[in-house]
Amino acid sequence: MKLPEKFSVGIVLSLLILCAGSSLGSTSIGFIDTLSIAFHKITNLPLKAGIDPRNVTIVWNLRFPRALLAFLTGCALSVSGTVFQSTLKNPLASPYIIGVSSGASLGAALVILTGLRLPFAGGFTLPFAGFLFALATVVFVLFFTSKIDKNFSNNTIILFGMVFSLFVNAFLTVLVVLYREQLRNLLYWQMGSFSLKGWDYVVLLLPFLALGTLGAARHTREMDILTFGEDQAKSLGVDTEKVRIRLLFYTAILTGAAVALAGAIGFVDLIAPHLARKIVGARHRHALPMAAILGGSLLVVTDLIARTILPPSELPVGAVTAILGAPFFAWVYFRKR
Repeated sequence: MKLPEKFSVGIVLSLLILCAGSSLGSTSIGFIDTLSIAFHKITNLPLKAGIDPRNVTIVWNLRFPRALLAFLTGCALSVSGTVFQSTLKNPLASPYIIGVSSGASLGAALVILTGLRLPFAGGFTLPFAGFLFALATVVFVLFFTSKIDKNFSNNTIILFGMVFSLFVNAFLTVLVVLYREQLRNLLYWQMGSFSLKGWDYVVLLLPFLALGTLGAARHTREMDILTFGEDQAKSLGVDTEKVRIRLLFYTAILTGAAVALAGAIGFVDLIAPHLARKIVGARHRHALPMAAILGGSLLVVTDLIARTILPPSELPVGAVTAILGAPFFAWVYFRKR
């Protein structure tokens, strides 16, 4: 199958998965009715006769924005994971290992535990604080890595990021102990959820997704060269330190926004890049968009499982991705061994 055909199949499947995420639930709505509602809202075409007005509200105000937010979050995490694995030349690398998730969780915890409200952010204080702390974490890790290692090597970035992540998690644990009455809310946020998140969250995520993805896409050639090694990249005229900092900054934008809005959802940024390379090859001009399609679709399916497997209860999305991702992580590791 040629590349255009693979992308066409991926796009069609992702649209079908989005439709399924908008149709299935405690009240099942037919696919045709869901499509009719979506086209009616987007294009003002006449609504199919016989559709219950309550179903219109369920699809357009609840399920469709939720499924779309899950898809966009999966895109952000997957693109970020693809960039991170190639930049650090580690198939098991993800932005979480340098503390992005921990930093976002700490920012969100401070808001949840103290009830802080930023005047300019209003109701979006929680995701905004999570994003700022995630971005600050990456800047801190890169700054101290440059001071410790003048060569700015991949191993130093990973090791210092892991140490700093442990430090932030320890501080977060102290906050949890001090504010035990908020423990449930904090843990549920950390595990990830798209519940009761509507169009406002979709609109808020879109600029971060566009900025991070377009920024990373500008460096697909450099990422291809970096996979051959840092010395090879330098011999071909690539300023490896500058490119690496830019790419890590873009991954911070993508992961920080995704974690701040949806919580700490792991393994999507590990699974999707590997599947994308299996399907379209290692060239990043192809792997990045395919990873976005696969990661978005995977997270929509995961969210659908989380909210339908044990009705009326809803599982955290991060728990479901961990159940699916842990065996995949082990398979990648032992296959390399």
